[in-house]
Amino acid sequence: MQVELLHRKRWKTRVELASGMFDYIEIFHNRQRRHSALGVMSPIEFETRRTPTTAA
Repeated sequence: MQVELLHRKRWKTRVELASGMFDYIEIFHNRQRRHSALGVMSPIEFETRRTPTTAA
């Protein structure tokens, strides 16, 4: 996280930093990062492949 987020920008306040950290963790780390437990797929890819599409 330090290399990918913290060292790329100069943060004006702690609130701005905390918001940036939250966004990084919630959006990138939890949703887009590939997980070995999911067969090296992102959670979104995993859910898309595992969820059958149903026609309404």
